[in-house]
This record gives sequence, C-alpha cells and structure tokens, in this order.
Amino acid sequence: MKNDKFQFTLVSTLAFVSMLIFSCQQQPAATSHNTLTDAEQKEGFKILFDGKTLHNWHIYNKGDTASAWKVSNGELWCDSKVKNIHADLISDEPYQNYDFRYEWKIARAGNSGVIINVQEDAKHGATFVTGPEMQLEDDENSPVHKGHPTQMAGSIFNVVPTNESVKPKPFGQWNTGRIVQQNGKLTLWLNDKITATADLSSTAWKQAIQQGKMQVYPDFGKTTQGKIALQDHLDNTYFRDIRIKKL
Repeated sequence: MKNDKFQFTLVSTLAFVSMLIFSCQQQPAATSHNTLTDAEQKEGFKILFDGKTLHNWHIYNKGDTASAWKVSNGELWCDSKVKNIHADLISDEPYQNYDFRYEWKIARAGNSGVIINVQEDAKHGATFVTGPEMQLEDDENSPVHKGHPTQMAGSIFNVVPTNESVKPKPFGQWNTGRIVQQNGKLTLWLNDKITATADLSSTAWKQAIQQGKMQVYPDFGKTTQGKIALQDHLDNTYFRDIRIKKL
C-alpha cells in the first residue's frame, strides 16, 4: 500500500513538472530592450543607445560635460531634480535620409521632444532654432498645450498639427515614436500611427513656418540634414530602444 502511494505521488509530481515545463515553453520570451531583432539587423538598423552609456550622444554645443541626462535600468532619462546643468542631448553623427525609431515615456504634465536636422554651432543657442521637433507630451494633463494641435504629442511643434485621433498613452507609460525623413519628405508616427507629414522643400512648409511662432528663428527648418536631439525641457522624460536605419 505504501509503495502504491509512493508511486502515485511520484507520478503526480512528474506530471506537474511536465505541465510546468510545457507552460514555460508556451510563454512569450521577455522583450530585450536596446537590442536589435534579427529582422532589424537584416534591414540595416543601428543601435544608438546601448542601455548603459551615453555613447553616440553628447551635450549640445558642450560635448562630454555634466548634465541632467542619466542612464539607469536600461533607460536614458532627463532628471528634473538636477539643478543648473540642463541642456539637450544630441547625436554625435548628422543624418539626412533615415528611419529613426525609439520608445519614450514622460512624467505627469511633462513636455519634451525629438528634434531633427539640428545644426550644431555656437551661433545657435538651442537645438530648436534650426531643427523641427516631434513633440512628446502628456497631452491630457498639459497646462499649456492641451487643445492646440500644433503643440500636442506627434505634431511638428508650432508648424504642423498632429492627427488628433492619435493619442499618447497616459503619463508614465511607454509609447513608440518614429521619424522617417527621405529626400526632404518627413513623416512622424506615434504608437504606429501617422501623426504628421511635411515636405521640407515645399512652399507649404515655408508658409507654415511664416504663419507660426517659429518664424522668429531665421535658420529654422531650412535644411534636410543634421543631428538628432533629445530635448531637456526640465521634465522627467525617458527613452529606450533608440535605433536608426540610413535610407
């Protein structure tokens, strides 16, 4: 009788272990951030953030100096608590035709952006005076920009309004962003949906600049090549999975 009980217990245990192994095999693998998939490698993407360092990036017009930008837990983020050393982070390399992809999240009522075609020069006091910005924001809680389509997440800030049917996720949750520029034609995506487009060589683009607030910057939006900047707008903003493919 004791042997029967032992055999029954052993069989039950083995069955349970087998079910556990099978269940684990059926679970999707955990996402590995700041790496490329096999498909992305074949397509020619390059990682711009390794999850550990600021390699490929520096402070606008200041090089490798202290700033509010930090790397922790595989995330590149701007710390709003840091005092007196705020500045945009900018790519070491300039780009012209490319597919730029990234993930981002932001604090409550936070405001930031990805700025492209930036001309890094001491005569330009900020990245946004030359480069168009894909606005990143907690739209729902914005004290200033909510209800203004050219200032909400996914817009080309102060120039081209966002597709208002596309919403960012609530603050503190990860969103996907994508910027494609090819031969002067610009397309922005938020969470896999197109939010804004522009032809930077067109009359419509020039008119949109002149009709908005960016007209005060004479060198704004005039080039289709430059560096990519992550904006420090004094809010906690986080990035990961930053990658680019030259077209």
